[in-house]
Amino acid sequence: MKPHVTCLMASSVDGRTHHSRWRPKGTGADLFEKVHDQLGGDAWLIGRVTGSEFARGKPYPTDTTATFPRENWFARRDAKASDVKAYGVVLDAHGKIGWGRSDIGGDPIVVVLTEGVSDAHLAGLRGEGVSYIFAGQSELDLALTLEILNRELGVKRLLLEGGGAANGAFLRAGLVDELNLILCPAVDGARGAPIVFDSADDESDKRAPVTAMTLESTTPLGGGALLLRYLITNDPASALR
Repeated sequence: MKPHVTCLMASSVDGRTHHSRWRPKGTGADLFEKVHDQLGGDAWLIGRVTGSEFARGKPYPTDTTATFPRENWFARRDAKASDVKAYGVVLDAHGKIGWGRSDIGGDPIVVVLTEGVSDAHLAGLRGEGVSYIFAGQSELDLALTLEILNRELGVKRLLLEGGGAANGAFLRAGLVDELNLILCPAVDGARGAPIVFDSADDESDKRAPVTAMTLESTTPLGGGALLLRYLITNDPASALR
């Protein structure tokens, strides 16, 4: 079963998401955390680049004598049964991140890997109590990722929170059900800044199967910022590809 996926992002009026570049300087990060808490998802998901910003460790050793089956491994499954609010899910297809921690803000980390990740990296994750799942042999299957999170961890509502590459991949896969966009009264105005939805160069011609976006609500957040909530309709055929 697929969780309901809500993409939550804060952007300037020109669609940029790197708060430190905005002028005038504002409270985009504070508003994001406020809305994040209000939405209360069972899990939130970010890509590798964004995930690296939370890492505290160095890359794991490259050698180990241990061998591990390519099976999902969980340091804990009780996030919703304790005082923990949600799981923090990070896409790291090829095992690049050395965490140096097992949670982000109290939310247990769950890493999404491909089966080509080394045993040494798995040993590093296990040693730090970082859960992981496998969702593909050499490339991540995002639909499978969602199915595993629902089946194994009971995730029914997932907050997709970037960066732009991760958001864009889910959008093009027809897996985003809702967009909550915090539109802040600021501009970036320069090339190269991160944006809400992005793609790699080889995917720049692939269009998302979005057939409709319905504005459900517009909520003032103070200081000129707005929360725009859109429901997204995807082409049903996209789920078959």
